[in-house]
Amino acid sequence: MSLALRDSPLVADGTRERIKAHAREIGYIYNRRAASLRTSRSGIVGVVVHDIMNPFFAEILRSIETELDRSRQTFILSNHYDQVEKQRNFIDTLLQLGADGVIMSPAIGTPAADIRVAEDNGLPVVLIARSVEGADVPVFRGDDAYGTALATDHLIALGHRRIAMIGGTDQTSTGRDRYQGYVNAMKKVGLPVRADWRIVGPRTKQAGFDATRRFLDLSDRPTAAVCWNDLVAIGLMNGLNRAGLLPGRDVSVTGYDDLEEAAIAMPALTTVWNGQREVGRRAANALLDRLNGIEMHGGQELIRPELHVRQSTGPARER
Repeated sequence: MSLALRDSPLVADGTRERIKAHAREIGYIYNRRAASLRTSRSGIVGVVVHDIMNPFFAEILRSIETELDRSRQTFILSNHYDQVEKQRNFIDTLLQLGADGVIMSPAIGTPAADIRVAEDNGLPVVLIARSVEGADVPVFRGDDAYGTALATDHLIALGHRRIAMIGGTDQTSTGRDRYQGYVNAMKKVGLPVRADWRIVGPRTKQAGFDATRRFLDLSDRPTAAVCWNDLVAIGLMNGLNRAGLLPGRDVSVTGYDDLEEAAIAMPALTTVWNGQREVGRRAANALLDRLNGIEMHGGQELIRPELHVRQSTGPARER
């Protein structure tokens, strides 16, 4: 009976459904905690990210769920909103529940010691999207420096020489790497990298919209903007439209992540595909491998991004 209630593939589909239907009729609930005492596995995996409302994480989570479903694992989701203490509370809860492992996009400021505490207490950790210096666990993320360089190179090829970067923060590995890719591309062709042409912070559509005025007020106003993600880029394009400027003609704009919304934005957004579904798939499989006793070493596995050119970029137009 317990095999059927755990959706074991060892039980035929018809038999499994009959047993589950009978259990519902008599009000029987499978005791996962008691079973975990017998098997030392709870069938629970924790997943913690910055904000599930961000479509970037939603796409990663879709892939994680698909892979975990195949192994009959249930996952518990938490948002940490870049609050380390909230993240710690979630990890403590997982340890109390006897969870099998956790996949996490670590909060800003996460110390490597927090990762070690989880690992030392029998909770395997796999990181996604961001890395933590000194944490010897598997990390799956896009090659952010390479991807932002792709976007910047594209703008340079269109004749842009004054290019701003909008969004992100040096407090995360993602923010540092994306900015470094922009810097590398600019310096490679001898273009200036000016501190005032970097607008730090924005990561949402509203923040991208709010950054429009700062961008338009820049001295020697740039003719193009490399945005930290698609949300910022779409917000900036809305702000430019509000100011009477046409993205792709008056100002070129690039995004990052290639969310579904990017292709149907007005204009369609030139952006960098960051392999988020692949990140989720590989992270889930890496954790499952660890649970199945396959030894894995720490280190990053980078997914190679791709540039998708659309309508939001065009030849440089001087004022």
